[in-house]
Amino acid sequence: MIVCITEKPSVAKDIASILGATVRRDGFFEGNGYQVTWTFGHLCTLKEPHDYTESWKPWSLSMLPMLPPRFGIKLIDDKGIEKQFRVIETLLKDADEVINCGDAGQEGELIQRWVMQKAECRKPVKRLWISSLTDESIKEGFHHLKPEADFDSLYYAGLSRAIGDWILGMNATRLFTLKYSQNRNVLSIGRVQTPTLALIVQRQKEIDNFKPEDYWELKTVYRGVTFSSTKGKFNREEDAAAIIEQIKDIPFVVDSYTTKRGKESAPRLFDLTSLQVECNKKYGYSADETLKYIQSLYEKKFTTYPRVDTTYLSDDIYPKIPAILQAMTPYEGFTAPLMGKKLPKTKKVFDNTKVTDHHAIIPTNVPPSSFLSPEEKRVYDMVARRFIAVFYPDCEFDQTTVMGSVGDYGFKAVGKQIVSEGWRVLYKTEKTQQEDADSDDKILPHFVQGESGPHEPTSVKKTTQPPKFYTEGTLLRAMETAGKLVDDDELRDAMKENGIGRPSTRAAIIETLFKRKYIQKDRKSLKATSAGIALIDTIKVDLLKSAKLTGIWENKLRKIERKEYEASMFISELKELIVQIVNDVLTDNSGNRIVVEEDKKESSKPKKETTAKRRPPIRDLSQIPCPVCGKGTVIKGNTAYGCSEFRSGCQFRVSFDEIAGDLKPSEVNKKLQQKYKK
Repeated sequence: MIVCITEKPSVAKDIASILGATVRRDGFFEGNGYQVTWTFGHLCTLKEPHDYTESWKPWSLSMLPMLPPRFGIKLIDDKGIEKQFRVIETLLKDADEVINCGDAGQEGELIQRWVMQKAECRKPVKRLWISSLTDESIKEGFHHLKPEADFDSLYYAGLSRAIGDWILGMNATRLFTLKYSQNRNVLSIGRVQTPTLALIVQRQKEIDNFKPEDYWELKTVYRGVTFSSTKGKFNREEDAAAIIEQIKDIPFVVDSYTTKRGKESAPRLFDLTSLQVECNKKYGYSADETLKYIQSLYEKKFTTYPRVDTTYLSDDIYPKIPAILQAMTPYEGFTAPLMGKKLPKTKKVFDNTKVTDHHAIIPTNVPPSSFLSPEEKRVYDMVARRFIAVFYPDCEFDQTTVMGSVGDYGFKAVGKQIVSEGWRVLYKTEKTQQEDADSDDKILPHFVQGESGPHEPTSVKKTTQPPKFYTEGTLLRAMETAGKLVDDDELRDAMKENGIGRPSTRAAIIETLFKRKYIQKDRKSLKATSAGIALIDTIKVDLLKSAKLTGIWENKLRKIERKEYEASMFISELKELIVQIVNDVLTDNSGNRIVVEEDKKESSKPKKETTAKRRPPIRDLSQIPCPVCGKGTVIKGNTAYGCSEFRSGCQFRVSFDEIAGDLKPSEVNKKLQQKYKK
């Protein structure tokens, strides 16, 4: 029997139908030699601190950093999840072969691998790897199943990401909550969440501290066209007024009139981030809402896999394009001119070197249904028009530049006239509205070099504007480029390797900031709350707030996927980092570790007599060598003994209770050496 494990019941139903597993059982489909079951997304998660040791259950500064020697997983505490896992576990025991049919991405790989590990699966495993859920794609995928080992590096990257988030999140949250929270509110800190919040807070402070300044622009109107001074802006109104007085009676002279033919390519195909940005800009959809709509379109077989970070297609998609265009019946007015012709194949669209696991988001060869929600229709329309547009000719326009002068002062006017709409015909209405508001797109009358005549000079008062608040769209772009303001598509592509988070996780990060009330939305603007600002101000460790550093970590995770970097090295680096952060926060100016205990989970009930009152006096054990590293000596803290080499990463720590009594230092030394003997 071959057991297939999908990520959702709906996908299991589709795959089961194609495989002939048509008999519905409790938790799986069966038939034709197959059993098709499913998860509900994550069934397993990394163990919590108290799952490793009871001493990590209470929130205690003396127990930080918490670094398990080996990370483990456990089932999520939910009856429905436990029931479905038992179904999967039972099926795997009797399976001859297993096919991992999880979502074809890093998170999908992690979800399925954890379930199979928890079920102690020892059967041979193959991987179904597809970019859409159409019947054709599923059938083709089952004819080209891949060895599980081909995706080991993808799993290691996902595992490293999860462990890295655990190391920083668990330790830093407890560290800063216990050390700095005055009202016992948890200060939630995350590897991606905190740098993202820092971007919002930094922008908000720039706006709050912005001091507007007035300036004046010199303009003149000749033959109904407004020309701008080439001298730029003036900081004083009287300077502009003095020039106006000089030139008002001097004729305006046209020095040159040039027209150049230009071309504009269609916009790039969508990756997830660019789709989220466009949906936020055009419809006000949040990143999370857009992800839900495009995920739904994918599961309904109308679009390809959405959690992608490339805007390119692979060469093998090219032969399939005509069938996809033909299936897009609501757009036949736009697709008809392309049918029966050899479609262009350019590097701007097709580039194997820019495609890894999946290609850009495009429609499938399944015609869109009339039963889509209004939101899904809008998102599909955006994907569809982008897809059709890349096969249309470039938009051609004439760029006109008129240079003029009045005495010694130069002026300039620029206009643009579309000659051939090309791909813009798909966006005719909305583009026209944008062009009307764009001064560089105005159509200029014809001028003759040397002509002259009267003009009307004037000065226009303007005020410098503060930076704009982030919207979800602009925040997504900032996360993609680790906080850098980048408009150029090519440069942005190059910076994606160092972005904050991944396309599939950024929406969830933003939603987490909302849920924890660190940010709020004012119309489209994202603003930090007082709690969000206080958190960033509290974190004195710049490493935890650094978008740049988080981007470097993301780059290393991508390298793990490509087998260019070891997962063990990534985890080791984060362990060293959290040791450094804990020591820096809990060390005074003299280099001594100062621990002030605050147990955030303590009951408000009166406490019983503490063990400290019953314990004999604590002896000075400073001459005893560290039983763990052997390099340092034992030092006494507020609640426990540690190693003098804790700054170098030694994790030795033993509570006073463990060695309380009237033992001599030599006896304590012997006891410790026996306990920690390797």
